[in-house]
Amino acid sequence: MNAARRLLVVDDHPLFREGLKAILGRDGRYRVAAEAGTAAEALRLAAETRPDIVLLDISLPDGSGLDVLRGLAASLPEARVLVVSMHARIDLIAESFRAGALGYIVKESAGPLLIQALDAVARGEQYLDGSLAPKVLLKLTEYAARRARTTDPAYGALTRREQQILRLLAEGRAAKDIAQMLFITRKTVENHRANIMSKLGLANLAELVRYAARLGLIDLESGEE
Repeated sequence: MNAARRLLVVDDHPLFREGLKAILGRDGRYRVAAEAGTAAEALRLAAETRPDIVLLDISLPDGSGLDVLRGLAASLPEARVLVVSMHARIDLIAESFRAGALGYIVKESAGPLLIQALDAVARGEQYLDGSLAPKVLLKLTEYAARRARTTDPAYGALTRREQQILRLLAEGRAAKDIAQMLFITRKTVENHRANIMSKLGLANLAELVRYAARLGLIDLESGEE
């Protein structure tokens, strides 16, 4: 039997730490090696205990968890970090991943998702709380729309939904998958696709992919062979 993975839990609320430990105790594959309530304590204990995984809150009394992330990336790069935060702000999520986090879940999801997220992070995979995905997708679409509208009036003439579906199609998503992601019917997706092709004067999916790549909505090498 493999040894339990050693965790450092960083959160300034003792009761929340106890809740996390209770969930972990029911699984047995993860063991809390140390707990910290501040950023400084987190970095000190990480250096002393060298945990496999760090459960990290963003809001700490003496600084930001982002600073802890950057410190861990420099001093303990082998440690994998799962952020468990009350914040669902897109900028914090993006900055957390840029600073080295492998996963991000909100505290209200910690009960049902903690072990699933830990398993993904333990495998070296990125994990994002599913409740955040629609917000992230919308933010990405809005950002892409702002960039594209400055270079192509035709793209700006598309509706926000059409812009969203254009990007997903260009990324190689099937109509049925897009329908599930956006909570609409497959027929609605197909109607949007026909409207997009007509408005942009595109003949097929390959032209759509090249168009999206030209605007910077996707990377050409990832969206097209």
